[in-house]
Amino acid sequence: MINFLDLKKINLKYQEEIENKLLQVFRSGWYLLGDELKNFEKNLSEYIGSKYAIGAANGLDALRLIFRAYIELGFMHPGDEVIVPSNTYIASILALSDNGLIPVLVEPDINTYNIDISKIKEKITSKTKAILIVHLQGRVIFSEELKKISQKYHLKIIEDNAQAIGAEWKNIKSGNLGDAAGFSFYPGKNLGAIGDAGAVTTNDKVLFETIKALGNYGSKEKYINIYKGLNSRLDEIQAAVLDVKLKYIDQENEARRNIANKFILGITNPKIILPENPSEEKEHVWHVFVIRTENRDELQQYLHNKGIHTIIHYPIPPHQQKAYKEMNNLTFPISEKIHKEVLSLPISSVLEEIEIETIIKALNEY
Repeated sequence: MINFLDLKKINLKYQEEIENKLLQVFRSGWYLLGDELKNFEKNLSEYIGSKYAIGAANGLDALRLIFRAYIELGFMHPGDEVIVPSNTYIASILALSDNGLIPVLVEPDINTYNIDISKIKEKITSKTKAILIVHLQGRVIFSEELKKISQKYHLKIIEDNAQAIGAEWKNIKSGNLGDAAGFSFYPGKNLGAIGDAGAVTTNDKVLFETIKALGNYGSKEKYINIYKGLNSRLDEIQAAVLDVKLKYIDQENEARRNIANKFILGITNPKIILPENPSEEKEHVWHVFVIRTENRDELQQYLHNKGIHTIIHYPIPPHQQKAYKEMNNLTFPISEKIHKEVLSLPISSVLEEIEIETIIKALNEY
């Protein structure tokens, strides 16, 4: 069986360094808010190019904390609106509703699967306070037009950078394009922890200090609580593992790019719609390689029978989820089409040449 993602094999590449770090943390007797976290935050901010990075318990919390901070700072209030893509993982939208903010959904571009920037302006009202962009599947989404819209209407640009660490737009890394960004280091991400983990990056000192306090029970000083905060901290073990793997993220992403190029050149079946390869290769880090076909479920079963494991990212769009029944009457035809047709192929730095060839052959014979 060709696994969709062999996490064990990926992490074993860095086994010696990771195990040495784990032992070091274990023996230190200090497991939260220590040197490993400080080192990782420093190295992450340097890599992204931002002034600040703050560890969080997971990617959803990273986004929750950004919006909570803007509310505490008085820039946003419950009931305000935030523009968000209709084609995204539900965490993007949960971060808004959890803070009493209203998600306003915008359709994606059918070619990139990312938010269609040309459709944003028509959704802006007097209550709109921010645009949450999602660099979906590892492809960065940004433009001069987006910057102009945010400046004209005084909107914050928040990046959901859960899937695109290392991607770039005009030599600026994702996570440093907007006012703040949330990262997920869920084990399956390009930069994956060995448990849940996340982070926020920003260049705004006041926002940074507010988020840092909010994630630590709303406290800047122990037992003195200035906000009704959360407990959302990145522990020393996860910080240590991530700090080891951060050194290799460009190498990991380059391996994914090479495989993506082989798939794009090799898969020639007219029934398969391939993802668009951006003209600037650094715009995409290929967190997932997503194809589309009208008979998706049939294709998935066919590949399963051939010993190829695939995953659907994602079968149900957010506006059709029971959790958001207030949106169930809305129609987003492009998102709905995408969610009915997409299938993610195996892609990772440990996928072997024979496995790549097997996948291409199977798809061409379908």
